[in-house]
Amino acid sequence: MTNLIILPPLLSIFGLVAALFFYMTIIRQPAESGKAQEIADAIHWGARAFLRKEYSYMAAFTLVVSMIIGLAIGWATAVAFIVGAVSSATAGFIGMFSATRANIRTATAAKRQGTGAAFSVAFSSGAVMGLVVASLGLFCLSTAYWLLDGAPALLHILNGFGMGASSVALFARVGGGIYTKTADVGADLAGKIEEGIPEDDPRNPGVIADNVGDNVGDVAGMGADLFESYCSSMIAAIAIASSMSIALADSLGGQAMLLFLPLSLSALGLLVSMVSIFLVRLYVIHSPATALQLGLLGCGVLFAISAWYLIGFSGLSESLWYAVVAGTAGGMIIGLSTEFFTAHTPVKRIAKAAEIGPATVVINGLAVGMASMTIPILSLGAVILISTDVGGLYGVSIAAVSMLSTTAMVMAVDAYGPVADNAGGIAEMAGMGATTREITDSLDELGNTTAAIGKGFAVGSAALTTLAVLGAYIGVMRIHIPDFVLDISEPNVLVGLFIGGLLPYQFSALTMTAVGSSASLVVEEIRRQFREIPGLREGTAGPNNERCMEIATNAALSRMIAPGLLAVVMPPLIGFTLGPYALGGLVSGALLSGILLGLMMSNAGGAWDNAKKYIEKGHVGGKGSAAHNACIVGDTIGDPFKDTSGPSLNILIKLMAIVSLVIAPYLAGY
Repeated sequence: MTNLIILPPLLSIFGLVAALFFYMTIIRQPAESGKAQEIADAIHWGARAFLRKEYSYMAAFTLVVSMIIGLAIGWATAVAFIVGAVSSATAGFIGMFSATRANIRTATAAKRQGTGAAFSVAFSSGAVMGLVVASLGLFCLSTAYWLLDGAPALLHILNGFGMGASSVALFARVGGGIYTKTADVGADLAGKIEEGIPEDDPRNPGVIADNVGDNVGDVAGMGADLFESYCSSMIAAIAIASSMSIALADSLGGQAMLLFLPLSLSALGLLVSMVSIFLVRLYVIHSPATALQLGLLGCGVLFAISAWYLIGFSGLSESLWYAVVAGTAGGMIIGLSTEFFTAHTPVKRIAKAAEIGPATVVINGLAVGMASMTIPILSLGAVILISTDVGGLYGVSIAAVSMLSTTAMVMAVDAYGPVADNAGGIAEMAGMGATTREITDSLDELGNTTAAIGKGFAVGSAALTTLAVLGAYIGVMRIHIPDFVLDISEPNVLVGLFIGGLLPYQFSALTMTAVGSSASLVVEEIRRQFREIPGLREGTAGPNNERCMEIATNAALSRMIAPGLLAVVMPPLIGFTLGPYALGGLVSGALLSGILLGLMMSNAGGAWDNAKKYIEKGHVGGKGSAAHNACIVGDTIGDPFKDTSGPSLNILIKLMAIVSLVIAPYLAGY
């Protein structure tokens, strides 16, 4: 056992070295000079400027909260909170840095070498993001476990780390999401609809800001999101194992190995992901779409098979392997279901409805989002039943860890899309030719589908992780209140349940309003520039791109505070006023409504987006038709659905759960 503990941190270092290798392969690729390089530099420095300012806000928040934790709970937990926050921010920043170096090289490869080379560059950037997220998370947690093996402070430190990572992830997801959709919606409304100019037209002052948003929202924000999910699942499993009865622990293989299993599964998943990433790069010569699908599915299958030998070698009960399989298979089913509803027949139905007008596009898109919840929810139910049967709540936590163990591969597939999208924007603005744009558009369309799969994994893992953290919360409360049970016939539990169910809707209202009001500022600025800059509409003068980036930055940072504080403030507010029973109800209610609302919004938004792209490929009238304009309206509505509010709900419920777990020992008297 002592010798095994060192393996996860060593493997995580190997993963970071692999991420550096992929980054160096990107940098060695040629990049266009002239106009293309100017645009790429503007995107890179715009993204860095936003993150620098956003991180200054996060630093102030982290400092204040860490002081409160230090005084109320302990300074070791406060330091862990800071380390978790810094690690989450670092993962997001590295992903952004890699993506903004890869975008121009992807466009250059598309122009000079074709689809396969362009895909390899974009996917390598996604691999950097995925490997950094998984390796950094595993390194931090496994190192803490190695140094504090058996120490009473271990759980407090891990919980503090998880709370820090979750806090930064929420602000990064919300802030980046507001920025990217502020710029995207503003550029679409003022450019494509009002001025009738193409997407990514260099005359549009909002286009550079839109491309910056892809990196700070869909790359940095998503990276912080999955980093937090990845770490929280392991923390929940360790917390449940530590509070497990001796009899149950012995029946499953012993508490020491149960505590170590989440880390060993994640290490195994990282190793399998690295193998799968290299295989995708080798298979891309046949088909990028096939390579990604085989990579995702093959990674899951290989992980499940390898986990059988890991569990057997560890001397644990073989029944735990069924929880591993349930979590892995559940993630695949949810991802494939999400892909179907955002890329196949439902999308064509929305496009067909566009012949009538925007109203039917919106109606059909909402219906697709609602229908898309069925398979994921039933799959989650099956995972919970199977994993609970073989290991109780610990089994559920292992299912969550298994679903997220291949995060490096999932993130690689997800983060590749924004790079391809940026490459298309650079190709359009720099005039790199129609063939180049066709290649980047095909990669971008594939990226939208793979991003939907990534969001499906994120939703499923969020549900299982939150449920596992809730179980850990109940376990901690039973130490202080032996008969602690969340009974919905109890008024306090029921009140907490209703308040928790309300919070995802209130949170979504805040983030949707933020995008709407901020986008109106960008629209007004774009209108002003077209009105006041002579020659801009004709293309003889250039726009003031910096002004739109400044508006989007200020709007995002000022409007991300209220949604972020909602998740941090509500658990202690309810816990220290209505008591621990109401707090348990709060997390339960937020879990249910947050997962349902998040699924609906993410899938409806993805379906609207792909319906627009389906028409742009020449179907139902093609670009510039009335149906196309109707789908632009649907896509504009769907933008904050799928890239701001929907994915942020995953972090909301997990952050509320882990804050509840941190304060649980201090609630017995309330």
